[in-house]
Amino acid sequence: MNFDFYKAFRTLSAAFGPSGREHDIAQAITEMIADTVPHIGDWAHHTDAMHNLIYHRPGSGKKVLLAAHMDSIGVVVTHIDDNGFARFAPVGGLMPGDLIDCRVRFANGTRGVISFEEKTAYKDLGLDNLFLDIGANGRAQAEASVQVGDFAVFDGEPFAQGDILCGPYLDNRIGCLTLIAAMAQLEDVPCDLYVAFTAQEEVGLRGAQTAAFAIQPDYAIAVDVTDTGDLPERKYPMAVRLGAGPAVKVMDRSVICDGDVKQALYRAAARADIPVQREIMEFGGTDTGVIQRTAGGVKAGAVSIPTRYVHSPNEMASLSDVARAAALLARAVSEGFEA
Repeated sequence: MNFDFYKAFRTLSAAFGPSGREHDIAQAITEMIADTVPHIGDWAHHTDAMHNLIYHRPGSGKKVLLAAHMDSIGVVVTHIDDNGFARFAPVGGLMPGDLIDCRVRFANGTRGVISFEEKTAYKDLGLDNLFLDIGANGRAQAEASVQVGDFAVFDGEPFAQGDILCGPYLDNRIGCLTLIAAMAQLEDVPCDLYVAFTAQEEVGLRGAQTAAFAIQPDYAIAVDVTDTGDLPERKYPMAVRLGAGPAVKVMDRSVICDGDVKQALYRAAARADIPVQREIMEFGGTDTGVIQRTAGGVKAGAVSIPTRYVHSPNEMASLSDVARAAALLARAVSEGFEA
């Protein structure tokens, strides 16, 4: 398959899409699918009340759901002072150290820089010590561009260096790319297939919960990033490395993955000669957790892309891991989930 993952990532990374504001990223994904997926006429798609973007390729077999969240973390303006500086709250999980001197942009194109109160010791920094500077000369000028309640996202330029991809929002635009590339590789599909690009994952896995309840699949696989264990002074051991292939999730704090789904992924990887890793993430969770608990329960698993510096403005992953993840998903769906 001729799919330029770096070029595609730049397109999706540039789309505005913090949690609860997914319209632009959903539009970018829709356009990319229309240009990329053969026989797109075989697929129907719609956007639900939670703003999940859901594709459906009807079939007579088991009902299968593939999911990747399209929303990103960000900040929301909570107050603008008389000097034109803004205070903000997090939209999703943020660490103060990742935000110092970080550039952000708003949906209307306004840009700014996050900084911190003078004389605050770095070790004492919290989000309440940070502020957003858009270069305004007073409240009136600031409010002409930015209002309380406006969302902003990281403003950074991605780059590729050999097999390495670096930039903001690999979490989870590379998960979305994985699904798009997998859709493009699917030919005969022995199942009733749904592909969901979910909303508001970063603030509580909200979109996936409603999408899964509406679909009620028999099997599901979520695609997201995972941490790695290959950095200096790692605080706990983790058997995931950058560039060693996608990871099949065993468990995290939100889920213990279904054995049948894991085995189907292992079988597909072996038959396609795709290297895979086994992931146990001791913190956090993904859409897999809420999908598994939907209605009467779903046989759910996950494919994860090893990623360094998750939730920072400069996340890092391997392009080959992304390509292998897409091939793995396509192979697993094509072969089915029953031994």
